Parts: sequence; structure tokens; C-alpha cells
Amino acid sequence: MRFIATALPEVLMMEPTVLVDHRGAFMEVFHRDRFTAAGLPDWFVQDNQSQSVAGVLRGLHFQEPHAQGKLVRVLFGAILDVAVDIRRGSPRFGQWVALELSAANRRQLWIPPGFAHGFCVLSPQGAEMVYKQTEIYHPEADRGIRWNDPRLAIPWPIAAPILSDKDRQLPLLEEAPVLPVYGASGH
Repeated sequence: MRFIATALPEVLMMEPTVLVDHRGAFMEVFHRDRFTAAGLPDWFVQDNQSQSVAGVLRGLHFQEPHAQGKLVRVLFGAILDVAVDIRRGSPRFGQWVALELSAANRRQLWIPPGFAHGFCVLSPQGAEMVYKQTEIYHPEADRGIRWNDPRLAIPWPIAAPILSDKDRQLPLLEEAPVLPVYGASGH
């Protein structure tokens, strides 16, 4: 498994070593010692699985308090996965990174606590993803920022995405009433 830096140093992409033969394929998706050596958590408290139809965009979501780190991978289809640094006081506040994750490329993305996360489905057949979290979901701490915030200017490859009512009503980054703070515990 290779850990690859992105434009945001805290966000890492992992490319697995895939062993392929006439029976199929095998890869490690988590190895405690390798994650620890790369500076990532060696524990997770919740796993989620999400299925989305073509054209769906989810996000940009975060939790505060109880910030969550997320380890994301795709089991079926392809997504554009986005992480945004939303930590007040961060030298990279408002900067984002977007990477394609797919069942074919088998990449994973580490999104640390203090970052907003969103994705859109790229594949016409939809997508299914799984993600591990470092913090349990707390509905009262569920937050987000608008996916099409002009300050962020994320070039989503979907002109008219399918959105939830909740995601349509999220505030702009500058209007968000609660954001994580850079340098705070876990951020």
C-alpha cells in the first residue's frame, strides 16, 4: 500500500498493492501498523455504506463537535470525492482537493477531522462506497456547507446534480454558524 500526499497535506490517498491471478484479486484496505507509520489513525468506530444513483451529489458534510475522520473507498462505480479544509485559522482554509475514486482504481482517501466531505457520482450505473469513521455519528452535530459555494469554486462535473433537500439548504462557508478550529483537539 502506498500513501500519496495530495495538495492538502493532511488529506492522503492510498493506492493498494493488488495481487491478481486467474482466481481474481486480493488487496489490503487497512493495516494498523502501516496506517500508524503514515500518521493515520489505527482505529475506527463506525463503518458506513452508501449507494447512490447516477447524477447524485452529496455534501459538503462535516460534524462539529465530534469531528470525524473518514477513510473512503468505492466498491462499485466511480465518484469524484472532495475534501475541503474548513478549520477556522487554518493556513489552507477554504482550499479543497478532488480525486476520482472507483472500483477500478481501488484508491482510498483519508479525510481528517476538521474537513468537509462531499462526492458526486461519475458512473452512469451509480456508485456504492464504504467509509470508516473515527467518531460515531451525532445527529445534533451534523453540519454542512453548500456544494456550489462560489468562494470554493469546485468544478463539479455534473451540471444539474440530484441533491437532498438538506444539501440544497446548507449555508455558504462564510455563513456557516459552526466550524472546526485549526489546532483544536483532533483537528
